[in-house]
Amino acid sequence: MTRIAILGASGYTAIELIKILLNHPHAELVAATSRHEGSPLLSSVHPSLYGRTNLRCEDLTPAEVAKRADVVFGCLPHGASMAAVPTLLDAGCRVVDLSADYRLHDPEVYAAWYGLAHTDPQRTRSSIYGLPELFADQIRGAKFVANPGCYTSTSILALAPLLVNQLAEPRGIIIDAKSGTSGAGRSPKLGTLYCEVNESFSAYSVGKHRHTPEIEQVLTDRSGQSVEVLFTPHLVPMDRGILATIYATPTKPLSEAELLEIYREFYAGQPFVRIVDHIPTTKDSAHTNFCDITLRVVRGKIVILACLDNLIKGASGVAVQNFNLMCGYPETLGLLPQNA
Repeated sequence: MTRIAILGASGYTAIELIKILLNHPHAELVAATSRHEGSPLLSSVHPSLYGRTNLRCEDLTPAEVAKRADVVFGCLPHGASMAAVPTLLDAGCRVVDLSADYRLHDPEVYAAWYGLAHTDPQRTRSSIYGLPELFADQIRGAKFVANPGCYTSTSILALAPLLVNQLAEPRGIIIDAKSGTSGAGRSPKLGTLYCEVNESFSAYSVGKHRHTPEIEQVLTDRSGQSVEVLFTPHLVPMDRGILATIYATPTKPLSEAELLEIYREFYAGQPFVRIVDHIPTTKDSAHTNFCDITLRVVRGKIVILACLDNLIKGASGVAVQNFNLMCGYPETLGLLPQNA
């Protein structure tokens, strides 16, 4: 069994991660950190865990966590992870970091978009980006992986086959994406209160969303050409899910049938990307680790539609994919639906 610790166990991504790991045959949860007073049971912080675990939330230091765990999942906010990761790695733990602290290779770009000076710049320059469909060879056996963001996973998976094969112009790409409110986290915020989001639909962080440089960095690195996107996120009054509608200019004429075949070939053998003929909806992939993608050709433009569950494939599910690859377990372990 692999001993697992979770840093920041009170949030939405943490509860989804815990649920997956409780069903994983090689995972043993040994520690969960939180700043709740009195070391409450995890099941009191997340009542859906009642009867499934007796683990308590503890305010542990990274050094204390490292003494108990073989693998640590970091579900901390940006800024907090970079303070914990070096100690964990120096102590010999494997780490999957779900924050944004190590996704951007250039610490100056990180500082510009997140408003913080990076305290571990050498490691962020060499971090492995945890999107298995594109970087499995690097993730396999790795000690440390930077888990991707939810909007980024949707957008990168949707665009990679076109850009890697240089079938779309790398500039002028428009990403129009919508997410459920769980993407904003569990901490109370005025903009995500029920009365604010119910019966409403809005864009936010227009032109300045922090996932923009992440999308551009990964697609640039993977395709070998400078990629520039116009990314606009929207908040939808639903709990979970992301739908991205993406517009790209082809470098040569392609039919819908040709595009679907290109995508199926690109993702052949990838168990969690489904190239579908129909228009996918967020319900199709909710509570699963699947990303559903289809394409259309409209007035000479390529329209890509991609859906995933922002808490699973966009966070905790892909984190377990990374954990499986890092530890030598089958990539799908603990992640496929019971009837799959």
